[in-house]
This record gives sequence, C-alpha cells and structure tokens, in this order.
Amino acid sequence: MEPGGGRLVRRRGLHRHRRGRPGPGRAGRRAGQGRRQHRGVLGERRTAGHRGVAAQGPGHPRRRRGDPQRDRGAAVSRHHVVYGAGAVGGVVGGLLHRAGLPVTLIARGDHLRAIREHGLHLVTSTVDEHLDVRAVEDPAEVMWTGDEIVHLAVKSDATAQVLPRLHQAAPESTVVSCLQNGVANEPAALRWFARVLGICVMLPATYLEPGKVEAYSTNVPAVLDCGRYPPRSDGSIDPLAEELAADLRHAGMESQPRADIMAWKYRKLVSNLGNAVDAACEPGPERDELARRVREEGEQVLAAAGIEVVSREEDAARRGDLIATAPGRGGSSTYQSLARGTGSVEVDWLSGEIVALAHRMGRTAPANDLLRRAAVSLVGGRPRSIPAADLLAQLDS
Repeated sequence: MEPGGGRLVRRRGLHRHRRGRPGPGRAGRRAGQGRRQHRGVLGERRTAGHRGVAAQGPGHPRRRRGDPQRDRGAAVSRHHVVYGAGAVGGVVGGLLHRAGLPVTLIARGDHLRAIREHGLHLVTSTVDEHLDVRAVEDPAEVMWTGDEIVHLAVKSDATAQVLPRLHQAAPESTVVSCLQNGVANEPAALRWFARVLGICVMLPATYLEPGKVEAYSTNVPAVLDCGRYPPRSDGSIDPLAEELAADLRHAGMESQPRADIMAWKYRKLVSNLGNAVDAACEPGPERDELARRVREEGEQVLAAAGIEVVSREEDAARRGDLIATAPGRGGSSTYQSLARGTGSVEVDWLSGEIVALAHRMGRTAPANDLLRRAAVSLVGGRPRSIPAADLLAQLDS
C-alpha cells in the first residue's frame, strides 16, 4: 500500500493507483500498515515512499538521466499531504512526488478530475510532465499513518474552513506547515494542531487551467525557507524545520530552516501588498505608483507596531539569482483567483492584515484599505478593470 492510495498496479511501465474506498478515520488506523518502517533523525518512525514514474503523454518528455531529483539519492521522508493543489501546492506536491517522496494531493472540482484522469501536468523551466500522483477530495480519504506533514496551500480566506475538516480526519501527531502567503494562518493552525511550521513562499507560479500548474522561476523552481511557529524560546532551529527543508531540497527546491521564519513572512507580506494592485489595475506607471504607496504604508504600520521584519536587503540577498521569473506568468495569485472566477480573493489577509493592524493601534491605512476594497469589488467581475489613475485620485483627494 502507498500512503493515501490503493494497490500500485504496473501498466505499460507506468505506476497507477487502483482507487479504493476512502481511508479510515482517526479510529482504527494502523500506522504504517503494509509499508516499510524506518527511523529518522528524530528517532521517530519514518516511512519510505515508492519512486513513481511520471505518466508520459504526447509531447511530454521522459524524465532524463541526470535530473537533480534522481541524483540526490533515495530519501526517507514523511508522507507529504498537500491540502490545496493549486499553483503553489501543485508545484510543490508535484516536485516532491517526482523526487520519489510519498505525496497525496487534496483538490476539488474540475482540477481534481483532471488530475485523476490525466495526472498532474507540471511545467517548470526544465520539466513538462504528467505525474501520476495520488489525489483525493477530502482529508477523510487520505490513508493516514501518523507520520504525515500536511502543507496547507489553500488561500488564506479558506484556512478557517479546512482546518476543522483536517483535524477531524488527521492523527494528533500530524505536523502542519503553512505553505501560504499572509501571517494569520500559523496562529489559526495552532488552534487545531500542536506542531506548526511556517513557510515563506517564493514561488512564481500559475494555475489557470484544471490539472495544470506552472512554475516560472528559471534557476530553482522555488525558495521555501521554513521554521517553527511559534519560535523556540532559546532561538534555536526546530528539527522538524531541518527535516522539511531537507525534503524540499531533495525535490530540487531551495530551502533553509530558520528560527525567525515569521520575520521573513512579514517581509513577504509587504511584497504581497501589491497583489491587490495587480488584480485591480492594468499595468502602467500609475499602477506602479499605487504598488509603491501600499508597500510603503505597510512598512510604516509594521514598524509602528514593533513587528520584526527582515530588511529589503536581506530579502534581496536571499533571492539573489535563485528566483528569476521567466516571461508568461499570468499575474499574482489574487489576479489568478479573479481570472478563474473562484468567488473570493485573499486580500483581506494581505492588505487587510495591514488595515487591521493599523486599526488596533488607532491608526488608519488608507492606501491598503482602498486597494483591498477595490480588489474585493471585482469578485465575479473582470480583473484589472479599475483605472489606477482613479484610485490615485481618491487617495490624493
């Protein structure tokens, strides 16, 4: 048995899962049943996943000898469950699966159907493959072993909805990582799970077509530094973060474990304040000015609140030449939500985070409040349909 899946069937050189009934709930699970057991660096039971072969569709290259994922040696890893297999979750889950680590994706709707019927279509600067990765609709369908790490990769506005469902199905030993933008997901996860990690997501990616995810960085597909939430009182790095970073590196991504991960996530929050601008307005100098204003205002509010944020220089040095975005990306994640007609956007947890923080201090954040409301007004409408000049005029009036 494979984690989250049925019996593996070899068919024309492909690994495919024979779907069975949904897995058992919390009661009656037998951790690691039918799977090889190992001991990891933490002295915990570890489970080895199989090394699957990507399904080869027409026009999709076979995996070549010499791929970094194949050269790094077999890894002994936790079962990675990716809750939300969109742009970020799909790319990360696909790369982990491609590296031979045990992965289950949780998806829904047309995206889930496309993955089940054709595999996850993963496109990076070096990969164009259909991956036969296990995909389910609900956490209750995951074959839990007690040795999972669940990567929350839903938009922040969906976190409150998925955590109770995850808690109902997952063992208490489950580790939860927040593979998400914003800074509100980690404290939310801590209400339900004792072991929580934050991940600072540097991954330019798109999900605009069911079953297909694309990563646009041409050097490494992603930089995903991670760390414990809340941080350890002695300032040390958590072994779980070291373990996760090793798995991510094994899958061809860049990752460092950090003791101060939330300071990095607050820096990413400042960057993401431009998401509402990108979603609401067409490119141009007026839009650039709006983005500058919302980010400057965000920096001022965070400084007034005394929140630790890594400097722009540290952030730029970390990205270095690792993240080099190729042409063709379809806009920010907020723009993509509007373009797909999902019915919601996560700006309340980006621009809205700055607005809420300002209000708690008796201040205002007019630029972020205006752009938050502008992006929300376009739900169900046409993205980038508000003239940036009009918004600037409102701010200056």
